[in-house]
Amino acid sequence: MTATAASSPAAQLYIGLMSGTSLDGVDGVLADFSGLHPRVLGYQATPFEPALKQTLLALNTPADNELHRAALAANSLVRVYAQTIQALLASTHTSARDVRAIGAHGQTVRHQPGAFDGTGYTLQLNNPALLAELSGIDVVADFRNRDVAAAGQGAPLVPVFHQGIFGQTDHSVGVLNIGGIANLSVLHASGDVLGFDCGPGNALLDHWSQQHTGQAFDDNGAWGASGSVIEPLLQALLAEPFLLKAPPKSTGRDLFHPAWLTQQLNAYANAQAVDVQATLTELTARACINDVVRHAPEITELIVCGGGALNGFLMSRLQAGLPRVRVLSSVERGMPPLQVEAAAFAWLARQTVLGLPGNLPKVTGAQGARILGGIFKA
Repeated sequence: MTATAASSPAAQLYIGLMSGTSLDGVDGVLADFSGLHPRVLGYQATPFEPALKQTLLALNTPADNELHRAALAANSLVRVYAQTIQALLASTHTSARDVRAIGAHGQTVRHQPGAFDGTGYTLQLNNPALLAELSGIDVVADFRNRDVAAAGQGAPLVPVFHQGIFGQTDHSVGVLNIGGIANLSVLHASGDVLGFDCGPGNALLDHWSQQHTGQAFDDNGAWGASGSVIEPLLQALLAEPFLLKAPPKSTGRDLFHPAWLTQQLNAYANAQAVDVQATLTELTARACINDVVRHAPEITELIVCGGGALNGFLMSRLQAGLPRVRVLSSVERGMPPLQVEAAAFAWLARQTVLGLPGNLPKVTGAQGARILGGIFKA
């Protein structure tokens, strides 16, 4: 067995890895939890090769030979994880033996909590045993299944972490994470936390941009900003039943995928692509705005993280729809947008290692606080 920091109880360094529904790659952080608040010591972004991205995207929908393809895709994903970890360790001059554990939730390809048999399922591609072998560091994984087993939604898992780093005692705060899917954390001044998915984030925007401009995403929202919203299409998109549900609720590419969009566009065959992009941007903004108004009317600021925080047009649409709320990037509160979720999984790994709860009942609808990870020893 490789010597690791798991044998060193004083170690407070953890690595968090995030590969989300945006399917753009892996964000990794090395975080130090020795102080009152976590400090990010290093950050590494590793993009997916096009072939892996396409494979992961394809596995979101039924097809032939899924088990074989999924197993090999998990191995490929873990090798990207290992590459990210090695880059983090090298850039921070840190030894693997000084890291207590890695938090890696894997790549979600199906998400159906509560469906079919009352329990449902959530599936993440991952091979934490292989990651422990490649990195020489203990790995904490399988977070979402623990929450679903407790009758939770399995997502979002980060609101309690948001409370720890962004919560205030004198006013309520919202934290909006816009990855492929958008999720909202409501951090009440009382300490109560609510978290749920709002709807599509960047998933549809990125798909449409790739299809019509050849670019992986709409840089700063500039393309969308040059178009005009197609109001009847927007209203049709906003009529999707999920967007009208009350929390707890969660979603993913099972619902908001290209085929869903194609069906919605059937009546708009002559629409300009740029106007569709403007409409999709407004859809993301409006779904989030509506949930803030319905379920967090008391917040005075909305801290935005994830890739959506880098879309200036989207940020401006959020602010326009919430005139009494200050909309700001998480960088203004001490953590760059692309580091927040990865840091949250470092924290969840730490909670698991220390035997502490990683969630609260109100966050995902689970019946009680749960330790959300399983440990794979190096």
